[in-house]
Amino acid sequence: MKAEIAPLSSLAWRKSSYSNGTGGDCVEVADGNLPLVPVRDSKDTARGHLLIPASRWASFTDALK
Repeated sequence: MKAEIAPLSSLAWRKSSYSNGTGGDCVEVADGNLPLVPVRDSKDTARGHLLIPASRWASFTDALK
């Protein structure tokens, strides 16, 4: 079964809560697209994105806490 997400043009991207106004190293994610989590560089959004399985993203963010 192929995983499907919303068209990228309709995604609501949000910056990391650790972002600051001086252009720090930040990522953006788009929520609500299970089973995948789109992730991109907030400083260079034109470079594209990664699609990470939601279960792996959850493990990653849990490990950071």
